[in-house]
Amino acid sequence: MNISKLLAKIWLFLGFSIWSFSAAAQDMPGGPKVNQLNFTAPATKIMEEIHWLHWFMMIICLIIFVGVFGVMFYSIFKHRKSKGAQPASFHESTSVEIVWTVIPLLIVIGMALPATKTVVAMKDTTNADITIKTTGYQWKWGYDYIKGEGEGISFLSTLSTSREAINNLAPKSPTYLMEVDNEMVVPVNKKIRMITTANDVIHAWAVPAFGVKQDAIPGFVRDTWFKADKIGTYRGQCSELCGAQHAFMPIVVKVVSDEDYTQWVAQKKKEMAATADDPSKVYTLAEQMERGAKVYATNCAACHQANGKGAGAFPGLDGSKVVLGPKPANYNILINGKGAMPKWGGVISDGDLAAVMTYTRNAWGNKTGDVIQTQEFITARAAK
Repeated sequence: MNISKLLAKIWLFLGFSIWSFSAAAQDMPGGPKVNQLNFTAPATKIMEEIHWLHWFMMIICLIIFVGVFGVMFYSIFKHRKSKGAQPASFHESTSVEIVWTVIPLLIVIGMALPATKTVVAMKDTTNADITIKTTGYQWKWGYDYIKGEGEGISFLSTLSTSREAINNLAPKSPTYLMEVDNEMVVPVNKKIRMITTANDVIHAWAVPAFGVKQDAIPGFVRDTWFKADKIGTYRGQCSELCGAQHAFMPIVVKVVSDEDYTQWVAQKKKEMAATADDPSKVYTLAEQMERGAKVYATNCAACHQANGKGAGAFPGLDGSKVVLGPKPANYNILINGKGAMPKWGGVISDGDLAAVMTYTRNAWGNKTGDVIQTQEFITARAAK
């Protein structure tokens, strides 16, 4: 086949593929838009300043580029050998030295002053209306409202995209891989201080529309802030490579009115009270299996698979000697973790740990008949 015809067909195929993808793609609500070239639309004053700085720096760089290369190409053309140009014989020029020292210095100062002002403002976390601690886990986010309206609220935020959609076995939604089961909710026009840390490896809490990106480091406490001036839903992701499920760790922040936020706080506290575990309650096998299946799907299936067969570094749980072995070994690995297995103690409740342990000891081919109660985990934790 003629090479030119082959290349023409390849380009035609690529062009059609790109056109088809663009036609099928949709703007993500609160996220990136199709063919987006600029930064995400700002929802805070800080992000507006970052937008301005971005274009300000780009224009300066473009002017320098055009100026330097314009002079260079003009000199090459004007003083080319074919025109009989002769090189100058001077060796130094005090005037030139001063000019090419002073002008770059003035440019740097002109760029540094507005940038420094914005960076200093980004670091000023004082006088916050609400303080929220966010903890990165492999692979989800934990939120604890520790000061201001909503104090005492605590929940985990996990990817809600189905495993079937991820494996191309089900349709993908417009918010594919950028949707969660529990959104972080904050009121509009209120300064929100975010305290970041991590439970296992380094993560980063980042929401482009807010102009926020802060590392979450195990053993360290960092902080940042934002003040959203527009009601809406805003999306981000973990922005620090944190392991196999790094791409499945989205952030969704819902900004609402003061009235809606007060209603959300009241509703969330009711939900927390209703789901609080009674350590003395004795559950049946059916009850624990139903609850445990939900806990497993949310926290465990991504690594150990829904069928319990495991994958790569993550061992299968179906027929596992650890899962089917003595209970103390199960308590220990669920509470304290091991290897790639994260520490779940303190991340999810003792009631959920008891339910998921019951589930794994009785699901698939595992039929121990054991029913693990909440009190057993409380006792196991106290014994450490």
